[in-house]
Amino acid sequence: MSKAAKSILVFGIFMVLVGLGLLIMPNVLLTLSGYPTTSEVWIRILGLVTAILGYYYIIAARNELTSLFKASVRARPAVIVVFIGFVILGWAKPILILFGAIDLLGAIWTGLALRSS
Repeated sequence: MSKAAKSILVFGIFMVLVGLGLLIMPNVLLTLSGYPTTSEVWIRILGLVTAILGYYYIIAARNELTSLFKASVRARPAVIVVFIGFVILGWAKPILILFGAIDLLGAIWTGLALRSS
């Protein structure tokens, strides 16, 4: 497995874990992140979508789908930009920037790994 694929695999596993957490025990993760708990189904839907996207990343890593790796490097930095915007507008708590930073660091890791190969 290439270095780029390993970075995508790690990100995919992270997404699956976060997604399953939101699907199975959303209020625990919301509380840990400083957000109010909810009984609405939207958070579980978000968890399912996140877990499925993570699964796609895992499959892409296992199959060395470099076109997806490259698309990921270009798209994932948008997450932190949008999350910072949400915080500036007062729509979200600053902790959200941490999740954007994780995404950005993962994209940088993948980008550097692609360059070295």
